[in-house]
Amino acid sequence: MTPSASERAALASELLRRGPDAPTLCEGWRARDLAAHLVVRERRPDAALGVVLAPMAAHGERVRAAVAARPFAELVAAVADGPPRLSPFSLPGVDGAVNTGEHFVHLEDLRRAGEHPQEPRELAEDVRRALWSGLRGRATLLYRKAPVGVVLETPEGRAVVRRAPGGAGEVVIRGDVGEVLLHSFGREAVARVELDGAPEHVRALAGVSRAV
Repeated sequence: MTPSASERAALASELLRRGPDAPTLCEGWRARDLAAHLVVRERRPDAALGVVLAPMAAHGERVRAAVAARPFAELVAAVADGPPRLSPFSLPGVDGAVNTGEHFVHLEDLRRAGEHPQEPRELAEDVRRALWSGLRGRATLLYRKAPVGVVLETPEGRAVVRRAPGGAGEVVIRGDVGEVLLHSFGREAVARVELDGAPEHVRALAGVSRAV
């Protein structure tokens, strides 16, 4: 099983285990909303554009809300089945390149939400490598608004993803690859990372939007 397939299967299993009303780390979303987002993302590219294009946001939310009204088991089955043949996510390499990290983050959105958050998982080596590869490819975009330099350090490697602009200092984000990935996706509250830098530079990085 590929890393993207194993993370997809784990996410679908966790959705079913927790049920449609389980809390998530995505503000305002329960598990049902999260499942609907995943289905729309892979099966309705017209609506999925609303995540990154403001003029499409209202249309995207209407579609997502309609999908969320479907039976929960049907939504989870669609998540587990993966993208249909004509979806861009079914193209060779695309699923592995973008979905391994996406599904990891959303699985942790479930696992670490609520009153009794779960501990980080022990990840297989192929999953760790896939997460690091995807993170290096996306982190430059995710940290593009940072007012300081950003360096990522994990057991899998080190990457400078944002050069210090205008002579500003830098912050090294250090930790397990999954934890650094969570930080890059804006989950600072649960990401178990060490931020190494001058206090003013760490403060400057805090709260910087990573929205695409």
